[in-house]
Amino acid sequence: MEKQSVITTREELERYFALTEDEKQWFAYHGDTLPFLISRYFIDLIDPSDPNDPLRKQVVPSIRETHMTGREHSDPLLEVSHSVFPRLIHRYANRVAFLVTDRCATYCRHCFRRRFTASGCTHVSHRELEQVAEYVEQHTEVKEMLITGGDPLTLSDTRLETIISILRKARPDLVLRLCTRMPATLPDRITGKLATMLKTYSGTAIFVMTQFNHPREITPASRKALARFVDAGLPVMNQTVLLRGVNDNVGTLEELMNLLVANRVKPYYLFQGDLVGGTGHLRVPLEHGLALEGQLRSRLSGLAMPVYAIDLPEGGGKVPLGARYLQGRDTDGAWIFHTPSGGRRTYPDPEGEN
Repeated sequence: MEKQSVITTREELERYFALTEDEKQWFAYHGDTLPFLISRYFIDLIDPSDPNDPLRKQVVPSIRETHMTGREHSDPLLEVSHSVFPRLIHRYANRVAFLVTDRCATYCRHCFRRRFTASGCTHVSHRELEQVAEYVEQHTEVKEMLITGGDPLTLSDTRLETIISILRKARPDLVLRLCTRMPATLPDRITGKLATMLKTYSGTAIFVMTQFNHPREITPASRKALARFVDAGLPVMNQTVLLRGVNDNVGTLEELMNLLVANRVKPYYLFQGDLVGGTGHLRVPLEHGLALEGQLRSRLSGLAMPVYAIDLPEGGGKVPLGARYLQGRDTDGAWIFHTPSGGRRTYPDPEGEN
């Protein structure tokens, strides 16, 4: 990515808006923290007159990132201990995550992989790629691979195609998930040439996994980027992170999910924030998240409704959250349910033995 397309210094940022005290203190801080980088495209979406703009909260650092609690961790999902190679994480039996780069078009302040992002690892080497390809060739229980990082679309088309072609040669049946925030942070990266290249490898599915967290991120440019993927036959699914002061109200989430569906994107997950050090000020209390899930379920169609989920600490794995509608049985043995609108219904099992 060209240097002039990103903002990396306080001086550049202050040309757009005045900094808050918390933001100024971060720039004066010299400890270990996620670097600062915002695409010029994304900063133009921020309201310069609003210090609490929900897009600004996602990308402009605050001194609160340096406030750690005893329960936070640099690697709460234990990805390092589940890594068979430095760039290959095998935490679930049937899928792996391949960290092909540590770079992104914008460094989001809620990043859960802060230990790796912008760490200086840059992109995967050819030798590392061959090791990963050999591993998935030998481990046929692996059915899916997340190509992630960092953002794989910071790589050139040529480098990305090399990665995909070598993986496909090793495992023609391997389902790939291309995990990218580029449609939200730098949508012009999604060119017709890129979409055409990806389409040539879609004989076995390539899913594009995006991250839109707020309705204002869905712009004409991002719509065009999404359409290029979908029109090339690539299914697109979205993973939203629930963030305090960004999208922690039902109206914002409802609008976002409906906009995604209107642009042929399936809302997949609504993630509770991980216990990553430096992100506590952006995490939403779980009780509030559960309340939002219940409200969304009464407002959205099944197509637009994401799974509210949490990736449990200490590598416990991903589990769904949400209201429990099944309440038990009545005196006649019928199942009792609460409806999303607050009503009550019963459902009897079929009579006789199965």
